Amino acid sequence: MLKFKFAKEQNRPLRILCLGAHSDDLEIGCGGSILRLLEENPNTQIQWVVFSSNQERANEARTSADLFLANAGNKNIIIKDYRDAFFPYIGGAIEEYFEEIKRNINPNLIFTHCRNDLHQDHRLISELTWNTFRNHLIFEYEIIKYDGDLGIPNFFIPLTDKVCRRKIDYIFQCFETQGKRSWFTEDAFFSMMRIRGIESNAPDKFAEAFYCRKMSI
Repeated sequence: MLKFKFAKEQNRPLRILCLGAHSDDLEIGCGGSILRLLEENPNTQIQWVVFSSNQERANEARTSADLFLANAGNKNIIIKDYRDAFFPYIGGAIEEYFEEIKRNINPNLIFTHCRNDLHQDHRLISELTWNTFRNHLIFEYEIIKYDGDLGIPNFFIPLTDKVCRRKIDYIFQCFETQGKRSWFTEDAFFSMMRIRGIESNAPDKFAEAFYCRKMSI
């Protein structure tokens, strides 16, 4: 299979924008890929935006982001407090904030939620990502949940066992408030990466999967 390599402007670092509706979405959806990309591109600039939180979850999100982005050349961690589960009803305010994001960063790569995610907050963030960024490479990550909305992704980032374990260790180290949720288990997260590793014939058995709807090379 032909391998994809991220291209960037000469003498400029890779710039990544990470968008998550809730405090643990980015870590679950693309945390392993972020760890790998920062190992391979240590000067990377990252803007990490979490849209919904209370004080306790904001503290968790910031602690987690500091761990996942430890190797970044430059990082900007933003934790907002839009009302959880009400994003479609306050979409105007969130869209205005997207315009502010666009004025502050011109990313080479964007991680966002999947367009077909059945969680209303996730879906709105994906829609606004596409409305706001019209000339950018966008990877839509997936989140396992009760709704059963997993699909057939078309882009895979292979991961080593070591990276997978770091991802999961960081998640469970930081997000204590989620510990009682039925889906918040190590085997669930490992299983997703193992299945996607099988589908992509990943050399170390694991991968994270994304939907890439438009790509220009």
